[in-house]
Amino acid sequence: MRRAAPALAGFAAVRLLGLAVLAVWSAVAGSSPHTLLSARWDSLWYARIAAEGYGYEVVLPNGDVHSNLAFFPLLPALERAVSAVTGLSYGSAGLVVSALAAPAAAWGIFAVADLLHGRRAGVCAAVVWAALPVGVVQSMAYSESLFTSLAAWALYAALRGRWWTAGLLAAGAGLTRPVGAAVVAAVWVAAVCAWRHGERSWRPAAGMLIAPLGAAAYVLWVGAYTGRGVLGYLDVQGGWGNGFDGGLAFARFVGDKLTSSAAGAAAGVALIAGVLLVLWLYGLCVRQRQPAALLVYCGIVVALALCASGYFGSKPRLLLSAFPLVLPPAVALARWRTGRAAAALGAAALVAAGYGAFWLNGSGPP
Repeated sequence: MRRAAPALAGFAAVRLLGLAVLAVWSAVAGSSPHTLLSARWDSLWYARIAAEGYGYEVVLPNGDVHSNLAFFPLLPALERAVSAVTGLSYGSAGLVVSALAAPAAAWGIFAVADLLHGRRAGVCAAVVWAALPVGVVQSMAYSESLFTSLAAWALYAALRGRWWTAGLLAAGAGLTRPVGAAVVAAVWVAAVCAWRHGERSWRPAAGMLIAPLGAAAYVLWVGAYTGRGVLGYLDVQGGWGNGFDGGLAFARFVGDKLTSSAAGAAAGVALIAGVLLVLWLYGLCVRQRQPAALLVYCGIVVALALCASGYFGSKPRLLLSAFPLVLPPAVALARWRTGRAAAALGAAALVAAGYGAFWLNGSGPP
């Protein structure tokens, strides 16, 4: 904790700034920051699962079925537990979970960066992650903070050869979001690399066996619940319009933007620039020679975010857990003088705070 204290303090300062700007913006707009953070969009689905369990669905006019089976169970289970202890509403309990999970995620990101590049880079990495434009999601009753905390610490444990811990955390990540498969793959790759480098104990195999249990248990349960077997969860996601098409639907979406109004064309150009930035950062991760486990994890998260169909406005949020992307800028910032690095991070935090307040007070959903 003492070693991570500067990273956690920087993270907390950025997030508090974001919440303060959101509170002021919401007061001017006549909205409730508490409602925006805990009782809109996906937060409502998680709270309903916590209150009533699974089985709720909405049939849209076009016949699509939105089932709450699309949402993995760990966050609503924690919301129910926190609510039982504190008496808070399920949405507010979700805010408590995120308030604990977000700094845990920042600490895990610091730990990975510190292990690979030193303490100063670790501090910068935690603050850069907090100051991402969509960083406000870290303070919402969403599963991103919980998932990123489990993923970061699972990868740290795998890099340190703590295979039981890595496997258990990966299993938890698999109970949190579908992209938990990326954590499982990362643990497997780390174990294979350990074997190649001479580790011959049974512990890597144990980590590999434990890692997929969370995701597999939920997907198999959904299959049994729907009567569709292993295809059940894919059917549920299909009802939401989600699927993996290699990015074709996203490309059509960007193309439609470019050929619409001037504002739409500007948005399309911004989307292209954002995708190129993400790919450039991933290339820097490769050039930085990050461990194979990090590259596999980050690559899968990026691929699933950019190449899935449906809900294109959510793609920036889906990239929030691709934390290895912040390591190259964090390493660069660590080489700067302290004052210069602090000024750059402060400017990024201000931009993120303004954008987050604008985003949540907009049409959504994030």
